Amino acid sequence: MLVLLALHAAVALVLPWWARRFTRTAWYLAAAVPLATAVWAGLHAPEVLAGGTADESWAWAPALGLVVDLRLDGLSMLMLWVVGGVGAAVLLYSRHYTQHDPGRESALLLAFAGVMTGLVLADNLFVLYVFWELTTVVSFLLIAGRGNRAERRRAAVQALLVTAGGGLAMLFGFVLLGEAAGTYRVSAIVADPPRGGAVTAAVVLVLIGAFAKSAQMPLHSWLPAAMVAPTPVSAYLHAATMVKAGVYLVARLAPGLAPAGPWRPMVFTVGLASLVLGAWCALRETDLKKLLAYGTISELGMLIALLGAGTRTAALAGAVLLLAHAAFKAALFLVTGIIDHRIGTRDIRELSGVGRRLPVLFAVAVLATASMAGLPPLIGFLGKEAAFEAFLHAPGFAAHGWLLAALVLGSALTVTYAVRFLAGAFGGASRPGDKEPRPPAAGFVAPAAVLAAAGLVGGLWASGTDRAVRPYADGYPAGPDAPYEPALWHGLTPVLGLSALAVLAGVLLHLVGQAGMSAVSGPSRAAPPQLPGEQPGYRRTLAALDEAAARLTRRTQVGSLPVYLAVILTTVVLLPGSALAAMIPRIESPPLWRAALELPLGAGVLAAAAMVLTTRYRLTGVLLVGATGYGVAGLFLVRGAPDLALTQFLVETMTLVVVVLVLRRMPARFTPGGTTGRVRTVRAAVAVAVGLFVATFALVAASARRSPSVASDYFRRADEAGAHNVVNAVIVDFRALDTLGEISVLLVTSIGVVSLVRIWNEARPSHPDSPRAPGQPDDSPRAHWDEPREKWLPGADERAGSERSVLLEVVTRLLFPSILVLSLFLLFSGHSHPGGGFAGGLVAGQAFVLRYLVGGRADPGTAAPLGAGALAGGGLVLASAVGVLPLLFGGPPLAATVVTARLPVFGKVEFATSLFFDMGVYLLVVGVTLTLLSAAGVALGRSRDTAMPGRAAAPHGPAPDGSGAGGPGGSERSDEA
Repeated sequence: MLVLLALHAAVALVLPWWARRFTRTAWYLAAAVPLATAVWAGLHAPEVLAGGTADESWAWAPALGLVVDLRLDGLSMLMLWVVGGVGAAVLLYSRHYTQHDPGRESALLLAFAGVMTGLVLADNLFVLYVFWELTTVVSFLLIAGRGNRAERRRAAVQALLVTAGGGLAMLFGFVLLGEAAGTYRVSAIVADPPRGGAVTAAVVLVLIGAFAKSAQMPLHSWLPAAMVAPTPVSAYLHAATMVKAGVYLVARLAPGLAPAGPWRPMVFTVGLASLVLGAWCALRETDLKKLLAYGTISELGMLIALLGAGTRTAALAGAVLLLAHAAFKAALFLVTGIIDHRIGTRDIRELSGVGRRLPVLFAVAVLATASMAGLPPLIGFLGKEAAFEAFLHAPGFAAHGWLLAALVLGSALTVTYAVRFLAGAFGGASRPGDKEPRPPAAGFVAPAAVLAAAGLVGGLWASGTDRAVRPYADGYPAGPDAPYEPALWHGLTPVLGLSALAVLAGVLLHLVGQAGMSAVSGPSRAAPPQLPGEQPGYRRTLAALDEAAARLTRRTQVGSLPVYLAVILTTVVLLPGSALAAMIPRIESPPLWRAALELPLGAGVLAAAAMVLTTRYRLTGVLLVGATGYGVAGLFLVRGAPDLALTQFLVETMTLVVVVLVLRRMPARFTPGGTTGRVRTVRAAVAVAVGLFVATFALVAASARRSPSVASDYFRRADEAGAHNVVNAVIVDFRALDTLGEISVLLVTSIGVVSLVRIWNEARPSHPDSPRAPGQPDDSPRAHWDEPREKWLPGADERAGSERSVLLEVVTRLLFPSILVLSLFLLFSGHSHPGGGFAGGLVAGQAFVLRYLVGGRADPGTAAPLGAGALAGGGLVLASAVGVLPLLFGGPPLAATVVTARLPVFGKVEFATSLFFDMGVYLLVVGVTLTLLSAAGVALGRSRDTAMPGRAAAPHGPAPDGSGAGGPGGSERSDEA
């Protein structure tokens, strides 16, 4: 089963490339995959028909309980035949229909076939939900298409909002259901269904998701709107497969959850209301695709009611109609597409005499429409009779006459719009001036003809149809009488009378409607009174949501960062804090200190933190915050954690440098103008509450351990990683996956920061006093006798002469290689001593920061052998490659091996392959540092408000960069020094 899913994904990825080179065969390649799926299900049919199942599991993260469970049984086998058979027919049909971008369309249709295959095979609620939402995403792409058609985009967004919103409700229901059952495996939940209030809520939420996906009223408006999509999309997604996902979910859970309180009232009310109202709306439509779309809503309502009833006969009828509907409705959509393709319209008011001009297509349409109307000897007749039988004689249902009445009325209306479709699309005499359409190619009509013929075969071979659907129906307990079996003839029974009544009533309704409209306005197409429109309702709902969001935003998004932080931190204190307060009695009193040196360090941290509250200058506050960080690093060192202390010290230093560079663009003082006393009181209260929360959380977490620490296991197994520094072994070996994720997040974050900075700078107007480019002569009127003549750093001449210092340039020139050597020492010694790739990368990054501060923004680029992006990306690629490489040798990913070799000069050399992983971390940290430094340099270079040498400072008080009265130039010199 996993191979099937992988095959869909692989071929879908290849198809765009294939279509560009072999356009004529791309659709055949795409059709072969769903056809192979249907064949595969057929090969397993003997086992499934005998009552067995085929199961497959892939333990993705077994420690977390994340297992991909797949299961083939009677219901999923039927759905695979639908997904594979109809999918192959639609893809072959698309070869003649789709003229533009075949690579994209074929790939997306095949991708949809793959995710739908995963959905019907999923035996885990979370796996089912993932595939469920993937169908929504692919459907959005197929409806929206590629281009600027606003109508298609609106329809795609509507389908996305409705179905994804229902999917979220369904996800909450899945969580409640899984927690109540103690398992998320679907087959286990159905075999031993839970009961209780949580299950009642779960049933309501799951059914809301199913109704939204299957376009049940009142969540149906997205399906008629989606008819703007190409016909292959409508035939495959919106007739045969995607809209049946909700029906499939109801059928899957009904054996276990049908007895739950709200289940039957919801499926009967919504399903039968959709059956009647959907058919009624179809009678108003003049667009053939929309007529079929409302008919689909109606027929899906019947399927929901039958498959959700929870009895064997109803399940049997629902399974037969599931196959019938996929065949006849997909065929009718394909026929409509051919009419539109050859005639140029699908409006029944403009069509006339098509049946005489396209007789083969007319015959295919008659066959499919007869099955939709439930006429013998087609499969639709078998399903309709079984449905009447289920509600006429089933215990508990017979007393509710409205169920049977709604079913008969809906069946009669189905016959009416079936006749309306045939008469509107193919009826009437040819009119003068009608252009003779070119007959469609045999390959164009063949897919629709095969699907229509399948309905005839299913009806004539009633025993085969019964055998196919019986494994699913037998999952329900049989009634007191003999089990019902589908057949073309059961004798003169009340069920046969109801079938005849529905057909006659449907034809009569059509004739009465035609006669009434002819009497009023002459020959025209009949249309009943209109129901309240669903599109205005959707638009009003969306407008109300937008208005509510705007009002909420106006009150909450006030543009104040302190207000946002206060709200977030207050929420953290109130919600998790209330639960944390109940755990305070469990706190075990830790020793306040273990060494005398901790007292002055702790006092220094507290003093620096207290002084932050009193300062009014941003730079002073940042330096004091840095002092608290350095003090904490000292505490780590005293507590015997040199690796942690080294990392804290380096991070604190790097943070100080970056923040100081950012402060150049901000006012020197905090919140000019001051704040009110009430605001300061609120901020103080929030700060104290957060401090108490964090302190309490730390104490509770330290006292909550009940299991033995894993530290001893790390120490015991450190030799396996070839490490003497257990901290580094944890980072690059034992928990290397965490490290890989962290460095990936670090890279993505840096890219986001750089993008925001560049966008901000591009939006700012350029300043006339831009800095002098490297090598450009200084045209200012001042003398040049004091400008340094020697250039100790390649980019030093970017700065004005008064900003250069020969002493600093010489010292930087000498220190830079030494700092890089130190960083490499930390990298290579990290497996045995404090250090590692992260610490080494930070040290190397600070070497480049030093060059920037002394030599200007161009200088680090001349010292780096590669670009910042190449270093960061190369580091991530190296770390990932080292993690994947063990798979080639049969080992687990991210595993490390100790390599021992004897070299002629060096003697015995021993190292772990995780060193290369650490090298990737080193390169990525250096690349990220250069990336952020580049962003800071671009910001300073493009928009700094600097007075050129010899110019007077701006006379307007504090400069924009916060330099105070000294003017921008003075601020820049003091900060960089």
